[in-house]
Amino acid sequence: MALKMIKKLGSKKSQAALEFIMTYGWAILVVLVAIGALAYFGVLSPDKFLPSKCFFPSGIACLDHKATATTLAVSVRNSLGYDITVDAVKAQQCTALGSQGTLSNGATTPTTYTLTCVNGASTKYNGNVNITYTNIDTQVQHTSQGQVTTRIE
Repeated sequence: MALKMIKKLGSKKSQAALEFIMTYGWAILVVLVAIGALAYFGVLSPDKFLPSKCFFPSGIACLDHKATATTLAVSVRNSLGYDITVDAVKAQQCTALGSQGTLSNGATTPTTYTLTCVNGASTKYNGNVNITYTNIDTQVQHTSQGQVTTRIE
């Protein structure tokens, strides 16, 4: 009689434990399916949270930038303390621009430097931009290397 009572109580405890585990198992499965669906449809894509940045070493300030599937546009300001002649503008994955004229001290580029690029089906542009310039007073040539990281619009 005592043995029957122990078996009966044991099976009820096992059933309760099994129901408890199954309930939590289904809940975890639903959460995993929801996260999988969000990842599949691109809601959790890290490219959507890519910070946009454009910077050059001191003296050349990047004011604005934009990348498309075929172009990279960069607007800069001369803060070097002297007038310069922009000899070339180059960027990774882009065709270089030749001489761009004079940029006075404190002046912003009269037109944005727009380079023709092959960004393809990429969703972001991340590359170095080199501006080669000559100091008008001393005729010494310098290269300023900056970096642009942005989403392709």
